[in-house]
Parts: sequence; C-alpha cells; structure tokens
Amino acid sequence: MSSLSSPRHVVSLAALQFLLAAACGMIVANLYYAQPLTGLISAAFGMPRSASGLLVTLPLTGYGVGLLMIVPLGDLFENKRLVLALATIELLCTLALSLTTLAGAYLVIAFLIGLVASVVQVLVPYITYFVAEEVRGRAVGRVVSGVMLGIMLARPVSSIIANAWSWREVFRLSAALMAAVIVVLAFALPRRTPTQPLTYGSLLGSLGRIFLDTALLRRRGFYQAAMFGSFSVFWTAVPLWLSGEPFGMSQQGIAFVALAGVAGAIAPPFAGRLADRGFSRQGTAGAMLLASLAFLLTNAVPHNSRFALGMIVAAAVLLDFAVSANLVFSQRAIYSLGAEQRSRINGLFMATFFAGGAISSALSGWAFARLGWAGVSALGALLPLLALGYFATEKRRGGVIVPNSP
Repeated sequence: MSSLSSPRHVVSLAALQFLLAAACGMIVANLYYAQPLTGLISAAFGMPRSASGLLVTLPLTGYGVGLLMIVPLGDLFENKRLVLALATIELLCTLALSLTTLAGAYLVIAFLIGLVASVVQVLVPYITYFVAEEVRGRAVGRVVSGVMLGIMLARPVSSIIANAWSWREVFRLSAALMAAVIVVLAFALPRRTPTQPLTYGSLLGSLGRIFLDTALLRRRGFYQAAMFGSFSVFWTAVPLWLSGEPFGMSQQGIAFVALAGVAGAIAPPFAGRLADRGFSRQGTAGAMLLASLAFLLTNAVPHNSRFALGMIVAAAVLLDFAVSANLVFSQRAIYSLGAEQRSRINGLFMATFFAGGAISSALSGWAFARLGWAGVSALGALLPLLALGYFATEKRRGGVIVPNSP
C-alpha cells in the first residue's frame, strides 16, 4: 500500500504522462551522449585508444548498479522527494562533466551520472499508481516512448552538437535540460509515500526472494534481455560497418541513420493499446519475429547496391519498433504484480534485460571483428528466436502464468 496525492489539482493525467515521458527521455539520454564522441573526448584528455571504451562502459555500469541499489528506494521513500534529489545530483554531474579537465575525474563522474540516471526507473511506473487498470498499458506506453526517444536521439544529437561546437557543449545543454526537468517535476509531480515499514537492508535483501518467487518477472526479464540484446548487437556494430567499405560514411552520416531509427519510437503507445485489449501474448510473439526479420532485411540485397543503405535504415526502424513494443508488453505485465513492491520488481526487470544488452554488445564487437556483418546479423536474428522458443514453453492457466513455471 502507499499514500497518494491526486495529480488533478496541478496537471491532468494526460499532461502528467507527457511530462514523465519528457523527463525520462532527457535523463536517460545522459547515458548515451558520449557513445559517438569517444574519439573526441579521449583525445581531449590524452587517453589511450584502448581506454576510450570506459567513456561508454562506466555510465552504463553505473546505471546497472543503480537499478539494484537506487530504484528499490521507490518502495521506501516518498517518491517525489527522491526523484527531485536524484535529478539535482544528475544536473550537478552533467555540469561537472562539461568543466572537468582531468580524465580520472571525468570517469568517476560518468559512473555517477549512470548511477543517478537510474531514477528513470522510479519515474516510469509512477503513472501506474494513478491510472485505472484498463488503461495502464497505454499510460506505460506513453512514458516508455519518452525513454526510447531519449535513447535513440541522444547519439545523433550529440554528434551534431559536437560537430558544430564541441563535446563539452553537449553536457552543458544536458545540464540546462536537467534544470528544466527539476522545475517542472517540482511543480507537477504528485506525492507518493510508501507505507511499508521497511529498512534499506531488508529492501535489498528481498530482491533475491522476489526474483526467485516471481515466474512472470523472470520470464519477462529474459524475453526483454534477448530483445534488448538484439538491439545492442545492431547498434554496436552498424556504425563500424557503415564507416568502412563499401559505405564509407562519415560520423554525421551515421548520425542521420541513427536518427531514422527514431521512427521506431511510435511503438510504445501502439503496444500499450494492444496490451490493454488483451493482445500482449500475440504482440510479444510478433515483436520477437519482427526483430529477427529486421536482421534478415540487412542481407536482402547486395551490400554494394544502391538499395543497401535503405534496407539498413528499414531494419533499424523495425528493430527499434519491435524492442520498444516488447518492453511495453513486459512492463504492462509486471506492473500488475503489486504496487507495494513495484519499484523493486521494475529494478530487477531492468537489471535483467540490461545485463542481456551489455553481454550482447560485447559479443557483437567480437562477431564483427571475426565474421563481419554476416556474423553480426546471424547473432542479432538468433537472440529474438531464442526468446520466442522460451516464450512457447510458457504454461498458463486461466490467462495467468503458472507460479512454478521456470
């Protein structure tokens, strides 16, 4: 149980969904701004090329830690105060990142940015406390669309800004956006106070039990781990592929390909409506097949033909659509498991599929180095099919997963 204040005295529920989506997108983008800028940033600090990967790895590692250490705090502390405190720390970190001249300081701050950015997963389920069950999927879909837009826009936007000015301007812009997020959320975000008599130690100690006891959480975590793994396989290798033969694209050209993938962000609201109408199972299977098909499209025409780039862009859109849709189907399902532990459930779910993305990203680099795009596309197509095979074993009774289903 929890104590809630109605958002209607400040903003409507529709406006609140939009504000949460925008806030989530701006916060999560901080994890991805540096990905296309590693060459510029490492050169500015005189870092060896072999260490430049830390510029990307540390924010993502911090985010993974935050999913398990910070997100569960949503079941312990008043949520609005928690969100504003973490958003303020994020603002200070992004500003510090734009000013630091020391490589070591940059890396520490980058980790903290990822750690605190996990507040996004306190905000994503926020709307579920205020909307009716029958429209929960649509509400979640609208907020998740903001997350996906933040992820997809961060890389091309940072490339364009760094190309026009400098990489430091990217983080100064982020600091300004974070200031706006804090002001708006301070005004519009309703209060939600958990009423459970928990301590932080008992909160963390319950994570293992919740994961082991909740078949739906484990399954949905694995499904999305495979889907996000496919997404990570694609976006880790495709810039390397496009920058080499036969494409020879510039950084800015690659940024516009990534920008085209943003079209996939239309999926969450669409998936939310399907979920609310009882089509989550069909939608889940369809999303898995669509993700696998996206990789097959990249090999549908010869890579040296004039249609090849168009097929890659189409694959990016389809893949982003499929992964975003499956995320909504999964979150719509796990948010039905109980409001009193929703933050912990969401943190465990996100950590599970985030781990799948991290492992798959590493495998993608290995596959591209040894097997080229053929190896990458085979890996990317296989992961959703593995999820689909596991999905087919799901035992249900009366529309609900049997508790002891593995």
